[in-house]
Formats: sequence, C-alpha cells, structure tokens
Amino acid sequence: MAAQVADKKVCVIGGSGFVAATLVKLLLEKGYSVNTTVRDPDNQKKVSHLTELQKLGDLQIFRADLTDELSFDAPIEGCEFVFHVATPVNFASEDPENDMIKPAIEGVLNVLQACARVNSVKRVVLTSSAAAVSINTLEGTGLVMTEDNWTDVEFLSNAKPPTWGYPASKMLAERKAWEFAEEHNIDLITVIPSLMAGRSITSDVPSSIGLATGLLSGNDFLQNALKGMQMLSGSISISHVEDVCRAHILVAEKESASGRYICCAVNTSAPELAKFLSKRYPQYKVPTDFGDFPSKTKLVLSSEKLTKEGFSFKYGIEQIYDETVEYLEEVGMLKN
Repeated sequence: MAAQVADKKVCVIGGSGFVAATLVKLLLEKGYSVNTTVRDPDNQKKVSHLTELQKLGDLQIFRADLTDELSFDAPIEGCEFVFHVATPVNFASEDPENDMIKPAIEGVLNVLQACARVNSVKRVVLTSSAAAVSINTLEGTGLVMTEDNWTDVEFLSNAKPPTWGYPASKMLAERKAWEFAEEHNIDLITVIPSLMAGRSITSDVPSSIGLATGLLSGNDFLQNALKGMQMLSGSISISHVEDVCRAHILVAEKESASGRYICCAVNTSAPELAKFLSKRYPQYKVPTDFGDFPSKTKLVLSSEKLTKEGFSFKYGIEQIYDETVEYLEEVGMLKN
C-alpha cells in the first residue's frame, strides 16, 4: 500500500490533539506525506510529539487557528484528503455558546471554505462525536442508534444538563458542515467516534482517557462524570483511538464511502464497566456498588455501516483497557 500513497499528501487539522496525533502517526506509517496544523508551532510542549513523528516520514507543521479562515490555505494546498479533527473543548465553561458552539461552527466553516478554494482536495473527513447522535428524550432500553439519528439539540439548549455545550457544539457543527458541503459540492464524510481510550503520544494525558478510566483512578469527579455520561448519552460507549483513526483512513481511501459512520467498539453501562474493571484489575479496588443506578443501557451505538465497508475493530474491551492501564501506569497517573 505504501507505494501507492507515497506521492499523496494529506492534511490533518489540529495535530496537537489526542486523535489527530495518532492519525498523523498512522498516515506517516502508511507512506503519506502529511501537513498538520497547530495554533502555536513554537510551543515545544504542544508539538514535541509531532517533531518526534517527523522521523517517520514527510511531516510539515503549519501555524493555523480555527478562528482564522485564511490560515488553512497553505497547509491544505496540494492535499488530496483533509482530516478535520480539531474542536474547541471547555467543559468548565460558563458560556458554552461563545466558548464552544460558535467556535466549533466557525472552525468547521473556515476549514471547509479553504477546502473549497484549494483545487487539490478530493475528500474531507470530519471527526464528529457520538454526542452528536445519542442524546434524546426517548424512553426504554435496548434502543439502537444509527447514522440516521441526531442529538436533540432543542432538549439540550432548554434543559442545559452539565457539559451540554459540547454535544450541542458537535451536533450543530456537523449539521453546518453537511449544509456547506452540499452547497459547495465538497465530498464530505463524517466519522462519529465514541469515548476514546488507548495510548496517547501527546505530552498531556487526554481528558477522554481520564474519563474512560475514572473508575480505576478513584477520582470522584470523573466517576460522577461517567455516570452523567450514561444518563445523558444513554450508554458508556468506548473505542480505541487507533481504531478510530483507522476508520478515518478507510473512509478517506474508499471511493464508495459516503455520509456518516459511527465508530464504536464497546457499548456498556457504568455498573457493567465497573464489574469488568474490578475483576480484571483487582489491585485498583474499583467500586461496584451503584445502588439503584441503571445497569442496563438505554441504547447502543451501531457500527454496522462502518463494518459493512470492510472495517474490523482491532481492539475489544480487554485490549483497550490493558493498553490504557499500562500507559497510565507508565506516566504515573495510576498507582496500585
């Protein structure tokens, strides 16, 4: 495969992030030339993992900001695929509208406008989120969410549950991306990943890994956040970051791919996850008494459309957590 892609250049927007950094690594390993963008290329802490990746192949690091439309022309120029992975995240925000929702929409439009101007771009792959699909006021258990489902943004903006700004920003930004792509004839695909874990090559431990391992670390805030996620999103749905990046590459390369693709390896609940973790890592004394908290999930996220394209998940729940625990022990975030 490497021989076929050796002369192909792609752009990854937001290379300092967890998913984007892993995606850059996998693309270089496949033989692609990669341009990536960061807000501040001079910030060594934020880009050290990228300069390290330059040993793997042709990786150029560009300065670009989601709020500056014209900053994306240079990194996108000459690229066949553009992966838009960056998104503003600020869970503690007092003003989600201005801190997350508006910047997410503006960022998506700025990147897509640059793609529309640059003739080389054949396809754009946007990283959305399960949070753009699964939040609704439906009742019951065992509901199946597919790419036809959209988060109920009216419910979010009226009820304003904790962290509501993030799912609202992801859903509204994806909707806006589809509108723009249709109007400007851009071949757009969106990947909809669940909560991600695995090993990160960034200098900071990503917040999604902290959340996915909150039951192991004994952090009350993260344990409550995990329960809150189940109550709001209907399940705890998890994937390995590498599988999510492999899905991005597959839908970029596969000409027949189109539309949205959910990428979720594991659907579970907080009590079920706690039971699994307690048994597999007894040294961490994972709490398994959840009182009357529901152990049955309201819904599952279906990755059937993605697997029908020929995708297979490399990591199940055991491998996801074994690798994540090993990584957190190495960086001193988990101590038994």
